[in-house]
Amino acid sequence: MTVQEFFNYVHDHPQLALYFYLGVPVLALIISWVSEPRGYQEPWNYLYSVLVYAACIPGIFAVTLNIYFFFWERRSVMDSEILIQWMPIISMIATLIIIRRYVSFDAIPGFDKLSGLMTIIAVILTMMWILDRTHIYAFTYMPIWMVLVIVVGGILLIRWSLRGMMRA
Repeated sequence: MTVQEFFNYVHDHPQLALYFYLGVPVLALIISWVSEPRGYQEPWNYLYSVLVYAACIPGIFAVTLNIYFFFWERRSVMDSEILIQWMPIISMIATLIIIRRYVSFDAIPGFDKLSGLMTIIAVILTMMWILDRTHIYAFTYMPIWMVLVIVVGGILLIRWSLRGMMRA
């Protein structure tokens, strides 16, 4: 199944996606009410982790997709599909706000890895956008593995420096 086939399926069956995107924040709210004094403890924090990942993975994908559509394909905001491009983001934000109200993100296992993923995606998209806008293309006889080492090293250096700035 390609991404376009998946989008066509969601377009043909919108109720499934709508149930999912509305169900995750509602489920987070119900679980928050039930586990209110003990939300940071063992069984509840793993359930919160599942909800965070269920909301953030489609949300991060939708943010990345919107950036791609608006910056590279030059699509209009008016042409965007609400169910595919905006509902995952709204669901992600609502779920994170609800969970944050009851539990600290430090108590949720794996949340630091998710924020690291968001940082890496943001850095890579920024680097790609700068390269696209400046039209800096180098044709060299450098092997591809050397280019990959330089790119991965640059990403790790930027991530390390961002982590240092966040601590200070």
